[in-house]
Amino acid sequence: MGDKKEKRVTLQDVAKDAGVSRATASLVVRGSTSITEQTKQKVLASMNKLGYVYDRVAASFRSRRSSTVGIIITDIGNPFFSELLANLQDRLDELGYTTLLGMTFESESKQERILETMLEHHVCGIIMAPVAGTNPTVFARLKQLNVPCVLIGREISGARVDYIGTDFQWGTKMAVRHLADQGHKHIALLGGTPHTSAYNERLAGYLEGLEESRIPTDQHHIIPGPPTRESGAVIINQLIRQDKLPTAALCHNDIVALGVIVGLRENRLVAGKDMALVGFDDIKEAATANPGLTTVAVGSGQWGIEAANLLHQRISAETPAPAAQETARIILPPKLVIRESSTHFMGVH
Repeated sequence: MGDKKEKRVTLQDVAKDAGVSRATASLVVRGSTSITEQTKQKVLASMNKLGYVYDRVAASFRSRRSSTVGIIITDIGNPFFSELLANLQDRLDELGYTTLLGMTFESESKQERILETMLEHHVCGIIMAPVAGTNPTVFARLKQLNVPCVLIGREISGARVDYIGTDFQWGTKMAVRHLADQGHKHIALLGGTPHTSAYNERLAGYLEGLEESRIPTDQHHIIPGPPTRESGAVIINQLIRQDKLPTAALCHNDIVALGVIVGLRENRLVAGKDMALVGFDDIKEAATANPGLTTVAVGSGQWGIEAANLLHQRISAETPAPAAQETARIILPPKLVIRESSTHFMGVH
């Protein structure tokens, strides 16, 4: 006769060996921070001794919920999101989650399809940078399904969900003040998607900064556009053709600013000398650009860590699912990082 098939070690076996309840052992497996370190080590030692292997698939069938988190962003080609994702996924991995990643490219229909796919895979939570104009009913449905959601970078009016971001208004005002202190009287605001919270906050900070610096607003110098390199180059070429080049510009993000640098170069102009420039985000490329790009740092890496921690709290029920007045809104302070692009201008004396 063949050898008798070895019995699979269960979580109940582990709990019995460690002298804890099955519920406690389960919390350890799922990475809950509500368990003391001493208890955690006892359970882990029993798992190792007995050769217990966590069956994620079986656990998913039992709970109809996986340990997978859905992440939805607009465009991974933007280094800002690449840097954010690195910290976000590292932290989620530490907390015991796997991830599904979807990109919307600012398409609401793509966002809807991605959300449906993630819900079909029974994700236990979602972290997303929402498409402009996202209908808040999307988040009401997630709440009905008991799927917690954390928004990053953009808030959606009427959405009763948690949010992680930066004080864009204050950051923009700091940048305008910096340029005004350099003697600039013609400061443009370039790029950005209108009717989003991120754009509206930047616009408010820009207008406040001009007013406080006693600089008149010129509507010709407020030019929205996609937050891309291509958009930056197109916008600056447009201003040059119209002979309305400002002495300084604040860009919606660093990618737009890098596009502006290219557009200026194509017209034999030098960023920093012929036009002062400030970006927003402080991606790694900002420090290595030529010239080095002055920018407003928003702490994208910290966004990822905060979003992962907050979602984990919601999933593990350490913090109850938020009601309208209980949603968390974590706003990180911006920091102005000054480099050559805004300090070497030749036209202001």
